[in-house]
Amino acid sequence: MNDRLIQGISLDWSKVDRDCYLWEIPALRRLSSLIFSSNVTFFVGENGTGKSTLLEAIAVAYGFNPEGGTKNYQFSTYDSHSSLHQAVTVIRGYKKPRDSYFLRAESFYNVATKAEEYEAEEGFFKAYGGKPLHQQSHGESFLALAQNKFCPGGFYILDEPEAALSPQRQLTLLMEMDKLSKAGAQFLVASHSPILLGLPNAEIYSFSEDGVLPVSYEETDSYQVMEMFINNREQLLYRLLMQE
Repeated sequence: MNDRLIQGISLDWSKVDRDCYLWEIPALRRLSSLIFSSNVTFFVGENGTGKSTLLEAIAVAYGFNPEGGTKNYQFSTYDSHSSLHQAVTVIRGYKKPRDSYFLRAESFYNVATKAEEYEAEEGFFKAYGGKPLHQQSHGESFLALAQNKFCPGGFYILDEPEAALSPQRQLTLLMEMDKLSKAGAQFLVASHSPILLGLPNAEIYSFSEDGVLPVSYEETDSYQVMEMFINNREQLLYRLLMQE
């Protein structure tokens, strides 16, 4: 047994209908369990390989609102999450998280709206940098959340957090994650960012037709494609864009 806040997950596929589309996702249908051996775990893979679907299922099984926010957020603007959460069991450690948050890039606007309603009732926005999220840019509000609400000993699920962040802001988020994870916070993150994936000592699970497998940073598609583009930009663009 490790000392993670969340030690891992198990899946009981008997709880998923046989005609459900989830059975058609190769990486997921082969998965029965995952162990988290680092305070930062990344899910990587091509679009449609199931990484965000599993991340969302873990979040809902843990008790989060499917659209994101804290465990206290109870609202729904569009019911789009899968039934996979019914099959997921979250294996908790002996430590209780001091704080928790589920951040989804695609629904963060709705969460920000609700956050302003909740915070307005108390008359302050301390957890978000001191001002309403809608008075900040998308990227600024992401970082305000990470820098003001996230804390040591917390548990955080992030779905493509790089979506609203410039490369410089991604480096800032990387620094925040590194600092907090060293202080006992735990992160589960679905990401395509070669910057965030470079976080030292993070574990990376790759989703593909071969299943969900641990990989090194250099083995990720995000790193390999970026390295190829930077080192061979002119040749690559010529091959991609040349007219016959």
